[in-house]
Amino acid sequence: MVGAGISTPSGIPDFRSPGTGYYSRLQQYKVPYPEAIFELAFFFQDPKPFFTFAKELYPGNYRPNATHYFLRLLHEKGLLLRLYTQNIDGLERASGIPASKLVEAHGSFASATCTVCRRPIPEEAFWAEVMADRVPHCPVCTGIVKPDIVFFGELLPNRFLLHVADFPMADLLLILGTSLELDGWDT
Repeated sequence: MVGAGISTPSGIPDFRSPGTGYYSRLQQYKVPYPEAIFELAFFFQDPKPFFTFAKELYPGNYRPNATHYFLRLLHEKGLLLRLYTQNIDGLERASGIPASKLVEAHGSFASATCTVCRRPIPEEAFWAEVMADRVPHCPVCTGIVKPDIVFFGELLPNRFLLHVADFPMADLLLILGTSLELDGWDT
């Protein structure tokens, strides 16, 4: 299981580090409080701050680092049953870990969906709009297009629950780069 800490060497800030994490820097986006940028109600009221922030996370801006390649090596050696990631940056995919081995618990920017008609939108079309400083809209119904990442209050992807059977089969669980603080999970 991995979190944002494995991507900080690639130049991507984590969310919670005081002073340097994204939550510390989100006031520049004119949000009432940092977490609002990932709340559906705020997103539908004013999607522009989210998409301005999303440009910072554009997959082409960052490259996998040694930790991502270590995880790929585990896969290549047949030692990786599954990689559960809290990250939405896509660097695990970019390092060469196949999608069949990934469970992106918080979703991914690799796909996007219309919030009204649920039509999948091609990744290239989504990013073209975001990078042009436009809120992406569905070409069919004009609904707002949202990347397939988990916002506060949304359920985890079905794929996360499908692989619960992995845990008893694992010989070893590596936890890297995460505080294991998951919003919405009571322990």
